[in-house]
Amino acid sequence: MTIQTMPHARLQGVRKAYGKLQALDGVDLDVRGGQLLALLGPNGAGKSTAIGTLLGLVRADAGTVELFGRDPQELDARRHIGVMLQQAALPPTLRVGELIRLVSSYYPAPRALQESAELAGVADLLARPYAKLSGGQQRRVQFALALCGRPKLLFLDEPTVGMDIGSRQKLWAAIRHLVAEGNAVLLTTHYLEEAEALADRVCVMARGKVVSDGGVDELRERVALRRVRCRTAVDVDTARRWPEVAEASLDGERLLLSSAHAEALVRRLFDADPNLSALEVRAAGLAEAFEQLVGDEQASIDEQREAA
Repeated sequence: MTIQTMPHARLQGVRKAYGKLQALDGVDLDVRGGQLLALLGPNGAGKSTAIGTLLGLVRADAGTVELFGRDPQELDARRHIGVMLQQAALPPTLRVGELIRLVSSYYPAPRALQESAELAGVADLLARPYAKLSGGQQRRVQFALALCGRPKLLFLDEPTVGMDIGSRQKLWAAIRHLVAEGNAVLLTTHYLEEAEALADRVCVMARGKVVSDGGVDELRERVALRRVRCRTAVDVDTARRWPEVAEASLDGERLLLSSAHAEALVRRLFDADPNLSALEVRAAGLAEAFEQLVGDEQASIDEQREAA
């Protein structure tokens, strides 16, 4: 996948405060063509403010904000973006086909109606009034509206909320298609498996700062914990007392352990039960990595407060 040199969107040293709350504290972030960037973080991390500045909805107090090298409020820059937010106020009586035609008319070279509908999986809904659709169907229509203008940069805020598994998989396939075309996607999601499945880069924010920015594998490597799973006669209470074990639980008939010292733990397991079977050792998933990074940031802040 070729990543273009010039970023489609960029934040550099951006700061934004609401009273005493520092929503963005020197944030550096860029989104490039042919790349899906997942922006993750707990509530209040600064994700919405960061997106708002890139969309021109929020003005930064300091730093540089660019959309295709321009001010995000310039019309020429905004014509190259598509947006799917968590909340969408759309005319309830308009039919789906009418909505797509209306939004397409705002762009200089939009996709054909049928192409947009098929990409978003709403080709069978074109004659239906928007208000008569289920929540998941409405989200798919909102996705169609975001992509119908043939945007170079797509902002997707929690895009699969309310969708069933089949609809979610189809939307993932459409997102991959758009990225393969060379477009950029900025995704925010609370479904960490979604970010893990789609993202080229994962940016984690906490308390207005970027605490990690890299590939999914790179993010996993920053986390020391490994998951050890096996079928064994060792009971969970015994395992919890071992110094190598951070967490212990049962997964059906198997023992599930988390450890920063996986090799030493495996040796201890074999010493305790030479007949153990079905042993698996794997790296932390994105969920574990995300939780640890945010926890580390909070611990650092607490330490600074105590030192002060």
